[in-house]
Amino acid sequence: MVMERVIAAALVVIGAAIAVGVVARRLVRFVLVREYEAGLLYRGGRFARRLGPGARIVLPVWEDVVVVDLRRRIATIPGQEVLSADNVGLKVSVAATYEIADPVRAVHEAQSYEEALHVAVQLGLRAAVGAAKIDDLLAQRIEIGKRLADAVGPQAEALGLRLHLVEVKDVMFPGELKKIFAEVVRAQKEGQAALERARGETAALRSLANAARLIEESPALMNLRVLQSVGGAAASGGTVVLGVPQGIVSVKAKGGRDGAP
Repeated sequence: MVMERVIAAALVVIGAAIAVGVVARRLVRFVLVREYEAGLLYRGGRFARRLGPGARIVLPVWEDVVVVDLRRRIATIPGQEVLSADNVGLKVSVAATYEIADPVRAVHEAQSYEEALHVAVQLGLRAAVGAAKIDDLLAQRIEIGKRLADAVGPQAEALGLRLHLVEVKDVMFPGELKKIFAEVVRAQKEGQAALERARGETAALRSLANAARLIEESPALMNLRVLQSVGGAAASGGTVVLGVPQGIVSVKAKGGRDGAP
């Protein structure tokens, strides 16, 4: 009998503890705000204050906390169909690096600050590409990214965001236009190669002309050149058959006759 009463009392206590726990869980909630986050506390639906890192106890019936990640993030805008200033259809993809500078404004100004930034970058991209010709677009991708960042920066700031960088990732052309550009690049490279060959030939001819002028001014240089050729052939162990070149200068031997070879 006593044991049954003890068991019954224990069950009552356990049931009461469970009931209290359920009620407490409904009435109290723990919120953890990490170092790289910000918490926005609302009481009765109104913004109360910004919470720093740490654990908080809130009353779900009356209070609510929105946690916002403050770390840098990248928004990728995939290939957008845009027209250049010379009416060429392109697909341009963009990457924007940003962070939340003012979490209160970011949450309050737009239903989704990410979508709002996405649309702002899209519109800025259309304006930037539409003002540039296709050649300028290819040659000045970095500059176009900077212009796009300058154009979208104030809109991002109005959303509570800080825009760090906007880069044009890929520029995709239609198939026919891609072939045309490949042919243009090939023609440019072939022209550069022909120019380099012409420069090399010109340099070689200039060297030969200089050598001929030196020999004409100093005929004794021909003898030195012949001796160099003979020495090189002899060093390789070959047989040297030497004919006296026309115009070779005679060497005057010491103590000999003039004109002796």
